[in-house]
Amino acid sequence: MRPLLVLLPLVLPPLLLFGSCGAAASPADAPPQLPPPQNLKVRLYNAQQALSWDPVTLSNDTRPVVYQVQYRYSTSHNWYDVNKRDSSVDCTNLSRTECDFTANSLSKGFPRQFNISLRVRAKLGDRVSPWVTAPWFEHYRNATIGPPENIWVTPEEGSLIIRFSSPFDVPASVAFFSYYVYYREMAGIQQVTQPFRNNFITLNDLKPLRVYCFQVKAELFLVKENISRSGHLSNMSCSETTADASTKLQQVILIAVGTFLLLVVVVGACLFLVLRFRGLVKYWFHSPPSIPVQIEEYLKDPAQPILDALDKDSSPRDDAWDSVSIVSFPENHQEDTLQSTLTQSTVSSHQPMDGAPSADTAADVSVPV
Repeated sequence: MRPLLVLLPLVLPPLLLFGSCGAAASPADAPPQLPPPQNLKVRLYNAQQALSWDPVTLSNDTRPVVYQVQYRYSTSHNWYDVNKRDSSVDCTNLSRTECDFTANSLSKGFPRQFNISLRVRAKLGDRVSPWVTAPWFEHYRNATIGPPENIWVTPEEGSLIIRFSSPFDVPASVAFFSYYVYYREMAGIQQVTQPFRNNFITLNDLKPLRVYCFQVKAELFLVKENISRSGHLSNMSCSETTADASTKLQQVILIAVGTFLLLVVVVGACLFLVLRFRGLVKYWFHSPPSIPVQIEEYLKDPAQPILDALDKDSSPRDDAWDSVSIVSFPENHQEDTLQSTLTQSTVSSHQPMDGAPSADTAADVSVPV
């Protein structure tokens, strides 16, 4: 019996250890009756912490399988259930195949500077599966660092001001982020800034009115361990710089000159068309001739005595007459005779026309005007 008493202390501590946390079965329990979950994956992206696995399927039982998740620290041998009392999330009887430790808040979850181990098993009534353990992880060492978020760019005269937020919040006493900006002119050579810790940067010495594309990357530095983890680049963003004072003046001058030249071309084209098609333009803009109202009425009704009325209304005083004389003289007397004829014609035009013409006049023709 003495050997049995010696063996009991060696066997009892493990039983007490796991029995206190509800993590292991006693030797008297039946062997596992369910297949274990497969393909455990720990997702550590920025501040997110989650464990996922493949579902357990049973061909002879249609009841839903639930899962239980436990964790422990590297400084302890005890396994603890992931429940709301300790972790703010309940993963003791999960119907889904994922346990998100930061589902309620990204500031929750396991301490990021501690080594954590996770394990999961399936349950169906009284039947359980073996525990399956995921590899150890430390958040700061193993997390995937995403790109900076909320990127905002402000164009300036020959510069770009880029603002953004960090991938996630970190305590300054434990870690900090350093940032890089990769930028280039459209179809140009890529350049990169020196590392900086502010959440904004001004890219200077850029060409005005040029399109620049850039990406931002974050790098996590652990203060005590002096370890860094490089993050992912952000999506490509492009923005055009604004014009400086000299460029704006050039634009104003070019616009004024261009407007003047355009007006000159338009006016010249109009003049050319008017001169080239002058007859057609006159035809378009000339009003057609109109028939007098009296003639139009006569044409509509020839029986009306409109013409007779017009003759009666007309007065001889309204008619003006000029007297033209045609005289033939010898050539040697042309100058004297021409002067004498003009004088005589002027005098005769002021005298009343009674009787026949005078004898000095060879011919007298009256022309109404």
